Amino acid sequence: MSLGGGSFTAENKALPGAYINFVSAASASASLSDRGIATMPLELDWGREEEVFEVSSEDFQKNSLKLFGYAFDSPKLKGLRDLFMGARTLYAYRLNGGGKQAANELATALYSGIRGNDLKVAVGANADDATRFDVSTYLGTARVDLQTVAGAAELVANDYVTFKADTELTVMAASPLTGGTNGTVDGNAHQAYLDKIEPYTYNAMGAVVTDDTTKKLYAAFNKRMRDEMGIKFQVVLYRAAVDSMGVISVKNKTLDEGASEASLVYWVTGAQAGCEVNKSCQNKLYDGSFAVEANYKQSELEQSVKSGEFVLHRVNADIRVLEDINTMVTVSDTQGDIFKDNQTVRVIDQIGNDIAVLFCTKYMGAVPNDAAGRISLWSDIVAHHRELERIRAIEDFSDSEVTVEPGNTKKAVVVRDVVTVVNAMGKLYMTVTVS
Repeated sequence: MSLGGGSFTAENKALPGAYINFVSAASASASLSDRGIATMPLELDWGREEEVFEVSSEDFQKNSLKLFGYAFDSPKLKGLRDLFMGARTLYAYRLNGGGKQAANELATALYSGIRGNDLKVAVGANADDATRFDVSTYLGTARVDLQTVAGAAELVANDYVTFKADTELTVMAASPLTGGTNGTVDGNAHQAYLDKIEPYTYNAMGAVVTDDTTKKLYAAFNKRMRDEMGIKFQVVLYRAAVDSMGVISVKNKTLDEGASEASLVYWVTGAQAGCEVNKSCQNKLYDGSFAVEANYKQSELEQSVKSGEFVLHRVNADIRVLEDINTMVTVSDTQGDIFKDNQTVRVIDQIGNDIAVLFCTKYMGAVPNDAAGRISLWSDIVAHHRELERIRAIEDFSDSEVTVEPGNTKKAVVVRDVVTVVNAMGKLYMTVTVS
């Protein structure tokens, strides 16, 4: 979001935009946007480079070969299969682009990466016309393209290779492309991703990283986007020691040989992105593909909850989410224990994102800041909250607790709002009297 947004302390913002604070109640088109949008930086052997690209769940199932270089059921795509168990859309970015493209005398791989070394091009004589050639492109053993041409100049680039037009075609067996390499993944690659993803809107970001420096980079990005830009999302990391409602720290290690021990981040990112605003991931069954370390003692689970760790535990033969919590451990008068629960964060993020979009698209620069304009904004906010109440994301909502008043300047409006978040049942205390 290029406009202003985020939280505020005083009415002193320079940029137009929606500035929204969420605080705890004192204690001892106004429609709901869809969820299910995730973003992740990925280490890939094939694919688009230096840009964010959108992949739907359907795209992943149907077109994984040309998008990622491997078939949908390949072990190489295990993490992405886990992600799409919950997510419906992914904004992907290839971290290790910038390597070398495989090539041979006739063609060059479309992208850099080691998967390009599995490409082959074969030229055969056409059975019906002796003056023409059948040019086949193979990825592994699968033929992915066939063109019948009189010469190389007629060949058209496909989803895997570009052809060298100045080459003379002769009949030849399948000739492999060679020399493809992946690029280097370092701090600059992660920062490039964060710079590119900044304008996008999504529900959850995941990063499969294990070093503390990179984890801190993602946590700092999340904090800046939430607090300064008004873009509300949560970032899923592996064993991240951060005190923040915007960070989810996955405790469990994955045990698959050759995979990062942080690979459970894929599934948790998809689950968090796809979890509805009126639902919780608590007790959710892990239905992914990785072997997960989940044998914890009761005392260890209790300590994980106190420490703000998102942990899966074993329940008989199943592995399930213990508590749907974030890493926030420090509470205050304005942000109490309720903010530790990810269902609460989903509700306030829904409100924050939806009302910001409503204001910036319908009201900002268009609707006069007079009594009628403020009543219109009040009506839209109330209608939005009524829908949240209808789906049982909030309860006991009263429109009298929403006020829209003029601010300190002619262009400013001040909204005060009270909502009571509904959380899913998590604990049962039962007393049975037997007579």
